Amino acid sequence: MTAEQQRADISGQQRADISRPATVTTFGHGVATATPDRMQVSISIETRAEAVAAAYGRAGERTAAVTGALRADGVAASDIATTGLSVRTETTWTENEGTLITGYVATTSLTVNLRIPADPAAADSAADPAAADPAAVIARAVEAGGDDVRLGGLNLTVADRADLLIRAREAAWDDALDRARRYAARAERALGPVLEITENAAATPEPRGDIRFVAARSAAPGAPVPVEYGEHEVTADLRATWQLS
Repeated sequence: MTAEQQRADISGQQRADISRPATVTTFGHGVATATPDRMQVSISIETRAEAVAAAYGRAGERTAAVTGALRADGVAASDIATTGLSVRTETTWTENEGTLITGYVATTSLTVNLRIPADPAAADSAADPAAADPAAVIARAVEAGGDDVRLGGLNLTVADRADLLIRAREAAWDDALDRARRYAARAERALGPVLEITENAAATPEPRGDIRFVAARSAAPGAPVPVEYGEHEVTADLRATWQLS
């Protein structure tokens, strides 16, 4: 390319830059929180016996006792699901005899969905099963299953996450708009129309419940362990581009 051609190319690029509208691009982050109104609990029943049939049968009896207690507290059948069922051997090893089967372990796993009342302190399962205190419901289920019951954890969430997501997106938009206005003002320009809005797909909102367990206040059998519900959090992130005028 000759020197004259290079100058012509640079001149063309400069004209293109001048004709291209000035823009500003900002990123916005939004957060929305709400008190959880749903609790998902994992309950397992683990029984041991010298024979497979005995271990399996006892697991069935304990499971029936747990589900019976849940239904007595108003938990709907659709909110109780069997998510695991297994039987395994229990072994021991000795130097002279090697590995020996000492018994069998049967395990049943349940996932239970509970509704958190608006005022847990005033919850009364006898008056309104749908508004029962989840901690008390769990305690009665554990008591019904006895020493074979295991709790695998819980998850706190909200039934209507769509409203939370809308609020998080609106907060993200307000954040991006505020940043754009500030930059435009510093550049002594006016903020023009929006040219592009992109939501960050990598930041798909996920629940982040602040789950904390506190010690039981009573050593009495079946006493519920208080659960602090914390907050359910949803986030949104976006990128927006405005034209500057």
